Amino acid sequence: MISAAKILEQRSHVVPGKLKITEHFFQVPRDYSNPSAGTLQLFARSARRVEKPADYSPTTPEDAEKSQLPWLVYLQGGPGFGCQSPQNVGWTQTVLDKGYQVLLLDQRGTGLSTAISQSSLQLRGDEKVQAEYMKSFRADSIVKDCEAIRKALTADYPEDKRKWSVLGQSFGGFCATTYLSYYPEGLKEAFLFGGLPPLRNSPDEVYQRLYLRVKERNEKYYAKYPEDVERVKRIVKLLGRFGDQTVRVQGGEGYMSPRRFLQMGISFGRHGGFDYVHELVLRADTDLTQFGHLTRPTIMEIESREGFDTNVIYALLHEPCYCQGEASSWSAERLLQRFPEFVVQTGDSYPTYFTGEMVYPFMFECFPELTKLSKVGHALAEEKDWPKLYDEEQLAKNEVPVYAAVYLDDMYVDYKLSMETAGKIKGCKTFVTNTMYHDAIRSKMDDVIKGVWALRDDVID
Repeated sequence: MISAAKILEQRSHVVPGKLKITEHFFQVPRDYSNPSAGTLQLFARSARRVEKPADYSPTTPEDAEKSQLPWLVYLQGGPGFGCQSPQNVGWTQTVLDKGYQVLLLDQRGTGLSTAISQSSLQLRGDEKVQAEYMKSFRADSIVKDCEAIRKALTADYPEDKRKWSVLGQSFGGFCATTYLSYYPEGLKEAFLFGGLPPLRNSPDEVYQRLYLRVKERNEKYYAKYPEDVERVKRIVKLLGRFGDQTVRVQGGEGYMSPRRFLQMGISFGRHGGFDYVHELVLRADTDLTQFGHLTRPTIMEIESREGFDTNVIYALLHEPCYCQGEASSWSAERLLQRFPEFVVQTGDSYPTYFTGEMVYPFMFECFPELTKLSKVGHALAEEKDWPKLYDEEQLAKNEVPVYAAVYLDDMYVDYKLSMETAGKIKGCKTFVTNTMYHDAIRSKMDDVIKGVWALRDDVID
């Protein structure tokens, strides 16, 4: 039984766009099964419309009911990323138009929710203690936070109106599926965008399929920018001229190795991702042509577009977020041997392939913040004691309406595994498209929300 979160502070402000933004701080247990393990402070921002009616008559029962608008909580992708403020999110107005008030939650360890960083994690104790602490930051804990916050925010609602809706993007959809598995009584409906998780116990099949999709995206990238074949080889050759540490990054504590540079391929799964990578490749190659080395502004530009130092949860828990009773054992690194085309190449036989949404051990040697967390990362990779994230029996008898956007060409979340999961969630309706990529909730917001809400609002004809 999850108890209501303790509300520490709520302050509201009116911002342009006729929005009332409230900043919420909550207190919840770090470990719900062991309250003595301490507490976490969670942060969220809510938004609702600001209206100034022409009639300033006393509040009526109808007005009071309107003030208790149904909640829709947004779960961000990741793991490890906080939320923007609602006024800076493209879909906020659209969802408010549909009659909700929205809550954008910084999941535990992200944003302002007792954020995990190298320095904050060190405060917990030695590496063994830090690794144990990190086990509390997966989806199973995140959904318990959601339940605790829901109960706090709806405490004065009529009992039949205390359920809320959840909107999950990517990893946020994984969390929503965990929510459906263990706390469906708190949910009115669930909207998933590129977030139907693979119901597997380890990430091996996930990465096996991911390498194939990333290979295909590399082929399409070089078909669009054939001139980048030689450019990338020149850059990679320079970066490895005197070993992986040839080019240092800002502050001198890390370095831009060839493999680190090639991780830019993570952008291939987003709208405009090819052009984004090409811009950086062109900039770096121009440096080599004009100066014979990569300039500090270019290296800093590449660094600024990587989030592994600023969002360390992503590197620490990306593979474990798939695990149920099994260790990840550096899945992406192990499976790399099956795909020799991803081994760094500077010869003429074939293009040098970028990698995608993979986390590798070498990252804990070249990213300054991750270097300090190397022992923690290795301990989590070998950890087997991961609890179940999904209850397939519960999903099979699900009664919560579920509406999911599934992208045929999603590089990050496998289409076939997504559809397999959709088939295991009773009543799950899917909006399937081959015209959008994984970040459609941001890049194609109007189209994808229209498609998903049509599943909710339209009748079968």
